[in-house]
Amino acid sequence: MSHLPISNIVLATGFILVLIGLWGMLTHRNILRIIIGFSLIDTGIHIVIVSIGYVTNGTAPIIDSALRPSEAASRVVDPIPSALVVTAIVIGLSVTAVMLSYAIRLYESRRTLSIDAFMESKW
Repeated sequence: MSHLPISNIVLATGFILVLIGLWGMLTHRNILRIIIGFSLIDTGIHIVIVSIGYVTNGTAPIIDSALRPSEAASRVVDPIPSALVVTAIVIGLSVTAVMLSYAIRLYESRRTLSIDAFMESKW
């Protein structure tokens, strides 16, 4: 039996989260459930980006005497995806906060969070 590298398992988990979030956004009519679906997509994308930068049995991206120059490129974990994900987490959190504040305003105006209540025309 062959073993899958952990990065492949994490990559598949990220894609599954993206698909679950997309399904949740497209099938539900409740605004809070749509926001949760968006958050699942966001988290799944973060996991995918981190798993792309992962190197099996890699070391920290600090070049010292422990690594020979020929080994440095193949054994060092790439720090750029992790830095991008930290930034994306902060942005995703703020976007989710804005969406939740809009949901609170919408609930105060119509006393419902169903999208169908907001689809009528205002002509």
